[in-house]
Amino acid sequence: MTSEIVSLEAIQAIAHQYGYWAVFLGILLENTGIPIPGETVTLVGGFLAGEKELRYWYVLACAIAGAVLGDNFGYWIGFYGGWPLLTRLGKLFRIEETKLIRVREEFSKNAVKAVILGRFVALLRIFAGPLAGIARMPYPKFLVCNLIGAATWASIMVSLAYFVGQVIPLSVLVHWTAQFAVLGLLAVLAWLGTAWWLEQRQQTAEVTQSKE
Repeated sequence: MTSEIVSLEAIQAIAHQYGYWAVFLGILLENTGIPIPGETVTLVGGFLAGEKELRYWYVLACAIAGAVLGDNFGYWIGFYGGWPLLTRLGKLFRIEETKLIRVREEFSKNAVKAVILGRFVALLRIFAGPLAGIARMPYPKFLVCNLIGAATWASIMVSLAYFVGQVIPLSVLVHWTAQFAVLGLLAVLAWLGTAWWLEQRQQTAEVTQSKE
């Protein structure tokens, strides 16, 4: 989605000029919580490796390092300042703190999945680190999940652009990956909506039974 704000041509120009630094900083800033098209930068880096302008293993290493460090920064930002900010936003939008606490608890239950698989989901890739910090996910567990998720995601993205990018246009590949990330987001929202509906239904049934 952020790649619509920054054109693919501009990202390619940056990658051409700064090479590995563009890949490293692009994904680092995105995983810190800044909406920068890090995924597109990583794909461009993999594509340039396929064009022999960059080296595959260096691009992969930069993508993994940027993803790991970025999520670590995001985790500590969320850990120390995320909850006060979230409660202020809750007051602004008239959301009760008890509901925010329940959301935090629900995220805590699924934190491992969110940190590992969230990299493939639009928006969650940006906010998984800060949310893990807000939810007080144990740092050692977060670090392991972060490493697994970063290595898996970076390997798939860089390899996809390295090999498939030589067969289909880069713009098409970027579009496909963006669509997949959006579909992932819709699936997560559908799952959360279903879980909320089932919980509300159960609470209603319990209230009805207590009255009887």
